[in-house]
This record gives sequence, structure tokens and C-alpha cells, in this order.
Amino acid sequence: MQVVERSTQNTYKRGIRMFRKYQLKLSLGLAIFAFGVISGNFIQFNSVAEAQSSDRVFELRTYTTDPGRLDALHARFADHTISLFERHGMTNIGYFVPQDAPLAENTLIYIVAHDSREAAKASWAAFVADPDWQKAREASISDGPIVNKLESVFMDATDYSMMK
Repeated sequence: MQVVERSTQNTYKRGIRMFRKYQLKLSLGLAIFAFGVISGNFIQFNSVAEAQSSDRVFELRTYTTDPGRLDALHARFADHTISLFERHGMTNIGYFVPQDAPLAENTLIYIVAHDSREAAKASWAAFVADPDWQKAREASISDGPIVNKLESVFMDATDYSMMK
């Protein structure tokens, strides 16, 4: 009986030593897990709130370039335009090029989101007046005009859309 009792005591002592040895790692792991749960709920809450914004509008814009100028347009967007849109309250959703010719050779299609139609109007006015945009535009057209045609369509997300 005494052997069993000693064995139990040794097992208990080993367990205590092991717990102390890994206590910091366990605590850190639990803290990271808790932070993940809390931040996940916060992010989810913001996403739900954003999705319920009934005034939010999307704008689909299609740019047709002059022949051979699509690369210049891509460079201007990548280097300047996208960050300027964000600066002026627009949300960049996505940028696309058609897969098939002839549109693949001269077309850029993109979607931005605005808080409302009024916000879109204000954002575009501020963007066009921005000295950084004016400078970037002038530099990009030094070899000739880039955009030949611009089409803009404002859109509302449907009730069944994944993006609102």
C-alpha cells in the first residue's frame, strides 16, 4: 500500500513540476486565444454594421485607353490613383482587365464603394482638385493622352449579394 501511495505522490509532484514548467506557455497561449476571440467578434461586428449601411453605393468604372496606353494607365493606378482614392474616402473594391481581345488590349474595369451618392460626388471633387493627383496625371500623359473613354455606373447591392 505504501508503494502505491508513493507512486501517486511522485506522479502528483511530477504534474506540479510540469505545470510550473509550462505555465508561462499555457498562459500566453490562452491570452492569444482570448485576444483572437475578442478581435474576431469586434471585426465581425464592424462588418455587420458596414453591411447594414443602406446608403452605401458601388461605382463600376470602365476606362478605354488609346492604343498602346493601357500599361501607362496600370502604372498610374498602381503608383498613385489607388492611394489617392483612399485618401479621399473611396473604398477600393477591385480592379480587373478583360480576358479576351480586343478589350484586353485597352480596357480597365474597377469598382469603388462610397458611403453615399453625395459622398461619391464630394470624393471625386476632392480627388480631381488634389495637387498630388494633378501632378501624377500630368506626368503620366507626358507621352500623350491615356484615357479615350470613361463610363461610370452607380450600383446598389441586391438583398442576396455577399457584398453590401
